[in-house]
Amino acid sequence: MNDRNLSIKYACAAGAAFLGFISAAAITAAFLFTRNSTIVWLGLLFILLVFACAALFVAFLHRKLVLFSDNLCQTIDDMLNGAAAPQVCEEENLFYKINHRLARLYEVMRENQKSIAKERADLQELISDISHQVKTPISNLKMVNATLLEQSMPEEKQREFLQASSGQLEKLDFLMQAMIKTSRLETGVISLDRKIQPLYDTLAAALGGILLNAERKHIHVSVDCPENIILAHDRKWTGEALFNILDNAVKYTPAGGNIQVSVQSWEFYVKIDITDSGKGISESRQGMIFKRFYREEEVHDVEGIGIGLYLAREIISMQGGYIKVTSALGSGSTFSVFLPRG
Repeated sequence: MNDRNLSIKYACAAGAAFLGFISAAAITAAFLFTRNSTIVWLGLLFILLVFACAALFVAFLHRKLVLFSDNLCQTIDDMLNGAAAPQVCEEENLFYKINHRLARLYEVMRENQKSIAKERADLQELISDISHQVKTPISNLKMVNATLLEQSMPEEKQREFLQASSGQLEKLDFLMQAMIKTSRLETGVISLDRKIQPLYDTLAAALGGILLNAERKHIHVSVDCPENIILAHDRKWTGEALFNILDNAVKYTPAGGNIQVSVQSWEFYVKIDITDSGKGISESRQGMIFKRFYREEEVHDVEGIGIGLYLAREIISMQGGYIKVTSALGSGSTFSVFLPRG
């Protein structure tokens, strides 16, 4: 018989036959040397006890192997069908160690499946958001282009149409740039380079980007930032986050309003408060304003695509910080940025 086809039962039978032959030979040899029948009977009794114990042990081991193989097959079937994780017993033996490894493998597989499903859902949401955002400017561009091609009009009117077209192109360019920044941060293509440096220079650069628009709306901007505050942060991306918050403050603050920026140094964090005198945000919507492309219905006439606060939160979070909003309708808003000192 081929060794590969040798089953456990055949192996046990062969082992029992071999032991029986050896025992019979030993008893025969003992009788021939001693001629004492008592020794023969005692030897037979001992051999029977040994065989009985061996048979019980083999039966117990066989039962355990069958139960283990059944449980193992059931566990694998459950894992393939996505059922609950296998139960892990506390006993420290070979069977339960294997079962424990299977449970860990199952959890890793489930986490990977959840991660893949989340990535797919995020990708679908992103594609849907981008499609929604580019639909309006593309439609406007098609309409302007068709009008210019199909109708003759004065040069002044053509200039107005071209200016409108330029505005839509700028909106598309701004959207693409914002999406590129967001995707690079999320995918890790760009890693933040945190260095110990003054916060004053970073804040000054962010403020420089909004002063012109603030002056156009006659918005008074006041800043209180000690020059000696030094902490580890990425100057470029932190400036980007602060600029996005400040830019929102300028957009949603009416003409003649006020924006106050104050910086406080705490033991573990540096707190940057950006307070505006705008219309404020209701408490029910304060958790939604950081979602990508979220914009309130009441402010759709204000220029923007709703990605600035999302990008700001991602940048601050990647540096171990967080953003807190305090606001009420009709009372303005305060965005508090907390950056860790370490």
